[in-house]
Amino acid sequence: MDTMDQKILAELQQDGRLTVTELAGRVRLSVSPCHRRLRELERSGAIRGYRAVVDPAAVGLNFEALVFVSMRQEDRDTVAGFERALSEVEHVLEAQRLFGDPDYLLRIATVDLAAFQRLYDERLATLPGVQRLTSTLVMKHVVEDRPLPMKRA
Repeated sequence: MDTMDQKILAELQQDGRLTVTELAGRVRLSVSPCHRRLRELERSGAIRGYRAVVDPAAVGLNFEALVFVSMRQEDRDTVAGFERALSEVEHVLEAQRLFGDPDYLLRIATVDLAAFQRLYDERLATLPGVQRLTSTLVMKHVVEDRPLPMKRA
């Protein structure tokens, strides 16, 4: 990946709806080479996809929590079963496996506290291999949906 690819990625992170012509103008490249580079970035997986960023409150998801998961055991089958089951819980917006304790960090969005409590008790606590769940409520987003830093020439 060179400086031009980084410029293309930086522009698309700011506005993923740019046409190839607009993108080429912003990075000072002609349309055909810009289009080739864009397709290669998509093919290589550097660009994983395009989507709308939806405000959770606009769709009624006004409650957010972070849940820390400690596993009872961390053998391959237990971890795989936990991760497979977790991927089916639609209110889990993000999940990261961590080094150390706890083992996972989950970002959860629900309608309200009661919905979170039901999700916590009925789904999260019953996931395979879970020993302990600890949660904290999100008070305010300070930095959110920040584009990845790109080197600029």
